[in-house]
Amino acid sequence: MTDPIVLPTRTHIVAVANQKGGVGKTTTVMNLGAELANLGAHVLLMDLDPQGNASTGLGIGADRRTLSIHDVLSGHCAVHEAIFESPVSALEIVPSTMDLSSFDLDMASSQHRLHLLVDALSRNSDHLEQYQFIFLDCPPSLNLLTLNAIVAAGSVLVPLQAEYYALEGLSQLMLTIDRLRQEVSSRIKIEGVLLTMVDRRNRLARQVEADARKHLGELVYKTVIPRNVRVGEAPSHGLPMLSYDPKSIGRLAYLALAREILENQRLATGEI
Repeated sequence: MTDPIVLPTRTHIVAVANQKGGVGKTTTVMNLGAELANLGAHVLLMDLDPQGNASTGLGIGADRRTLSIHDVLSGHCAVHEAIFESPVSALEIVPSTMDLSSFDLDMASSQHRLHLLVDALSRNSDHLEQYQFIFLDCPPSLNLLTLNAIVAAGSVLVPLQAEYYALEGLSQLMLTIDRLRQEVSSRIKIEGVLLTMVDRRNRLARQVEADARKHLGELVYKTVIPRNVRVGEAPSHGLPMLSYDPKSIGRLAYLALAREILENQRLATGEI
């Protein structure tokens, strides 16, 4: 018997980031968001990757993206005006477009370049209070978009692929977070490290998991995401695993992660 679901009473904003590509950032944003929504939370995803994979993966084709996160960051519209429904009830998304590709160049001279997303969220705070979770899907680099997401969220979930040099690749992100703590806000923290694409039949994968738990301790989620072909197939159908293959091991892992995150939130806030 599972514990009863307790939803946060305040909006929890999480940036999902790792400067390395192909580690499962977008897959995690989509599927974790869908599972939390299915458990009763109201969830908003914000696609900050110019490739727009989270948008496509939730069925928001490029031709439908009349407004996007680029419009929000540039001040052309409010967050709530750029929100689209997804195939999952209570899961919504602000999509991305290729316009974001020039964001770093366009905003490099702005004195407030690290706070553009903070300002956009603040201007729409009344509307955003309805969400228990807001997930920010970051591009695979430590660029201005990723820094904006980390500063706005104050909390970073790091997907970590179970492969050689995985922990070494994490070090640059940790250094960047430490620098942002010193220069922008001391409240910025690692929400958790999620091991992805894990095949425990593989000796290297087992060793990476052991090393991660040894060096990072409780920062590493108990839940791991297994290597699963169905997880890779789902985005091409514009669906999260919850809708595409609800009985697959990949889907059940993301359900377990959603429950673990809700329990961590309950313990952190002392909510009963």
